Amino acid sequence: MKLKGKVAVVTGAGSGVGRAIAQRFAREGAKVVVSDKNIDAAKETLSSIEVSGWVAFAHRADITREEDVEHLIDAAIEHFGTFDILVNTIGMMDDTVPAAEITDERWHRVLDVNTTGMMRTIRKALPIFIKKQQGVIINIGGFANGAGFASMASMHAVLGMTKNVGFQYGNEGIRCNAIAPEIDVELDSSGEEVAGIALFLASEDAAFVNGEVIRADASG
Repeated sequence: MKLKGKVAVVTGAGSGVGRAIAQRFAREGAKVVVSDKNIDAAKETLSSIEVSGWVAFAHRADITREEDVEHLIDAAIEHFGTFDILVNTIGMMDDTVPAAEITDERWHRVLDVNTTGMMRTIRKALPIFIKKQQGVIINIGGFANGAGFASMASMHAVLGMTKNVGFQYGNEGIRCNAIAPEIDVELDSSGEEVAGIALFLASEDAAFVNGEVIRADASG
């Protein structure tokens, strides 16, 4: 098992690609914190993991709220005693709204979820990983041809954050990479594909992969 003994926190794990990653990581030996704003959805993912005898627990967290992020990571350490892998899968599309029509409210809402929330989970994880001199961060930053102005801006910010963290903290034993699907990550089939890439990035197979963006567009 590629992740035996590791503890992974997966945000947005109540459905889609987040659920697929949580299940794949558990199957590979990780203890998984299944996090989602919708606790019922998180518990469904948890049940699918526990029924196979794998180890996990569910935790409600809205990553747009700083206190929720604090409690999420603290709960992982309290429950499992350590924390090794952070997977950010939260993403919010803005219904293809173009630049001329975007409202301030919509702009801030999309960036709060896609960019600021992800920044907060990374910021909370880094001191823990620095102390351990080891840690893995995987960010999901999907693209679609019809994505709106705010979504595309936020996702490019995610890729920039990924490269910056990889560069700034690589010497601390921390790897930060992103997966950029150009597919509907809510589909079960594509979720499994992205989960396979995430497993590679989380494992020792990717020990020398840092600050990279892995495209997942099935274009060949």
